[in-house]
Amino acid sequence: MSEEPSVILPPRSVLDAFGVGGTPEPLAGGQGRSVRVGGAVLKPAEGAEEEWEWAASVFERLPRGAGFRVPRPLRSADGRGVVEGWTAAEFVEGRPGPRGQWPGVVATGRALHAALRTQPRPGFLDRRTHPWAVADRVAWGEQKADVVAELAEPLSALLALRRPVEAAAQLIHGDLTGNVLFAPGRDPAVIDFSPYWRPSLYAEAVVIGDGLLWYTPPPPLSRPAGEAIPAGARC
Repeated sequence: MSEEPSVILPPRSVLDAFGVGGTPEPLAGGQGRSVRVGGAVLKPAEGAEEEWEWAASVFERLPRGAGFRVPRPLRSADGRGVVEGWTAAEFVEGRPGPRGQWPGVVATGRALHAALRTQPRPGFLDRRTHPWAVADRVAWGEQKADVVAELAEPLSALLALRRPVEAAAQLIHGDLTGNVLFAPGRDPAVIDFSPYWRPSLYAEAVVIGDGLLWYTPPPPLSRPAGEAIPAGARC
């Protein structure tokens, strides 16, 4: 029986730099790398310091009361968003979806993407090499991939189904499904920003795909043409 990997905790020097105090407590969900310290959440940047600094500047400029919340980034006394490989943001209350909240996840994504529509494309997107970024570029015909023999035929079949997309690209959150938190009387909160430069409807397609692949029963997001999704739909 394998043991669960131990959680890496931020050193005291990082807590002091961000001005937070308390005992670090690992948070459930995600990839198990986040810890809560008082009213803050800290997470390793894992070599993506440029992306985290950029994300902090974007989140600082997003409007309040626009149908969504985002964790406000914390900065060190000298203005850094990354200290010794760690990032920090305010802790936001909420119950994670998407079960029972599929329409809410989609609506929150639309509000967020409306606010992000004028953001310019960040250059680091072309330099990312993690599996999700590579798969994204392969799916959109921007890169080729070498795969193991048993996956060659399925990948070829999927790529053959692609069709041109005319919708304009913009900055989107590419992993909304499990990253929207709901709290009574408050706008939903969007966490763990995964930036991509794609049409905003693509982000919704990812949510639908996640629901069909990973959730039973599937989410009530598919309806006959012209039939609206009920506002209180639950899954």
